[in-house]
Amino acid sequence: MIRMKRERRMLAEINIINLVDVCLVLLIIFMLTAPFIQGGIEIELPKTRSHGRDTSEGMVVSVTADRIVYIEDVKQDLEHLGPELARRYQANPGAPVYLRADKNVPYGHVIEVIAQIKQAGFLNLGLVTEPLSESFLRRKAS
Repeated sequence: MIRMKRERRMLAEINIINLVDVCLVLLIIFMLTAPFIQGGIEIELPKTRSHGRDTSEGMVVSVTADRIVYIEDVKQDLEHLGPELARRYQANPGAPVYLRADKNVPYGHVIEVIAQIKQAGFLNLGLVTEPLSESFLRRKAS
């Protein structure tokens, strides 16, 4: 009885199905956790027709719905806002200041913050808003 030798060939293909599965799971995990990773101050900005501006070159002052004021991400009392802004103005005169105020903050409180910013010496002040959605604009136009 003669045995025939079977030739065993090396498998030269890479099974990438498992790799794709792992990558898709990681993508889904990152997509779900990304909004939670973004820290910051919770503010519901008023919506307008204007287009957003890049606020990265200036200082951002934020006012939350419960009237807490922040310079960048640092909590600040309204009484100490002016002196702190004046100190920062000395370090960077002429820099723009962007005010992000929640839409539920009373108008008078926003005006107090604006007055503190102006008294500190900042002349270049921008109010940050959120652009209206395209569906709202289309509905409004028809």
